[in-house]
Amino acid sequence: MASYCHRRYVSRLFQNFGKLQPKSKGQEIGLSCHSHKLMLYNDIIAQSYAGGFHILPIGLRALEKLTRLVDEEMQAIGGQKIAMTTLAPESLWQTSGRWAAAGSELFKLMDRQKHQFCLGPTHEELVTKLLANIAQVSYKHLPIKLYQITRKFRDEMAPRYGLLRGREFEMKDMYTFDSNEETALDTYNGVCGAYNRLFDRIGVPYVKVSGATGIIGGSLSHEYHYFADVGQDSVLLCERCGVQMNKELAAEDGSLPSACQMPAAQCDLQEQKGIEVGHTFYLGTKYSSPFKAVYMDSDGSTMIDFHMGCYGLGITRILQATVEALSTETGIRWPSLVAPHQIYIIPKKDGNRGEDYLAAAESLSDSLTQRRHLQGEIVIDDRMNLTIGRRQVDADRLGYPYTIILGVKALESPALYEVVETATRETTFMSIDQLMSLADQIQTI
Repeated sequence: MASYCHRRYVSRLFQNFGKLQPKSKGQEIGLSCHSHKLMLYNDIIAQSYAGGFHILPIGLRALEKLTRLVDEEMQAIGGQKIAMTTLAPESLWQTSGRWAAAGSELFKLMDRQKHQFCLGPTHEELVTKLLANIAQVSYKHLPIKLYQITRKFRDEMAPRYGLLRGREFEMKDMYTFDSNEETALDTYNGVCGAYNRLFDRIGVPYVKVSGATGIIGGSLSHEYHYFADVGQDSVLLCERCGVQMNKELAAEDGSLPSACQMPAAQCDLQEQKGIEVGHTFYLGTKYSSPFKAVYMDSDGSTMIDFHMGCYGLGITRILQATVEALSTETGIRWPSLVAPHQIYIIPKKDGNRGEDYLAAAESLSDSLTQRRHLQGEIVIDDRMNLTIGRRQVDADRLGYPYTIILGVKALESPALYEVVETATRETTFMSIDQLMSLADQIQTI
């Protein structure tokens, strides 16, 4: 009975396999990028309203894996996870000066006592007030690194591209508190290093560029981008001298170089579209000073403003951006660590021996899920009325990293299993020992 509990059947998944997928971008208004189309028509997401999406079971599995990956990297550098309130009082945003500056992008509401609030698009005010309310924080406690992964809200004028530009989204935001600029910049570099490791583990090509500080503020900022034609940002890159910056920043501060730093070489700037998936800021005392968020210095009496940093990751945006970067027009391709399930088993359709093939698939699933890291990672396509080829189409479009087909050879002795690796489309026949060896090599979160 314990093994049976780990079995997952396609017929019981919350998916509409009968939904027809548009053949091209132009057939559906608003589906102007293939990741939006793929996620919507494969029941990864479902639209609730313009700019708001439900994350469905398969999509949530991928999102939770990505969240665990982020948790690992943030906690590896000493991050402590918290959960702050979604509602932020107007008074705090007035103190920072951002209530008016943020303008119409804030979702604002009033309670029955006529107090104004906003739904937090970011939490600098709330976290700084939290630290300001803690009495006598000692320099010995620094740096403090607090982070959360929560729902954020922004009243986008023209939401589009599904999760890439919506009105509510999941975000990881970390806030750090240091004693001075030097230690704060050390912390800043440490968080950037964690971001580098995170994006390396995800495995999608990315670039880190200098960015504008915008409404967040501060004196130093970097952005992380995935390359994509539907990206809202333009990044400028030069392989000769190492220039990497957001075009917005170049226009803002006039820092766009006209030539490489190398002698007698013209700067070979290339402009590419990018999806911003991460952003880091050194804030200095921009927030700590007006909120009187201070720590006690080593002399035991001097109270000094914290030097702060803030660091964001668009979790839902990363999820869709990886699909945008890796997928084909007709099939989702997940980063291997984020794939909702790792293995898709297809037993042969056979009028006389169909039950035997299904039983063999269930036995194989039970054997694979004896590997602890694969529990919950195996799906059996039990739609025995469909051909193998028809079910392979579904496996391909949903992006399962491995498909195992149980054909005639799977019931022979010794059994052979047809294994298809989705990323390479390579097909290999494997014995049970070879298959288990492959299973042991699959990495999961």
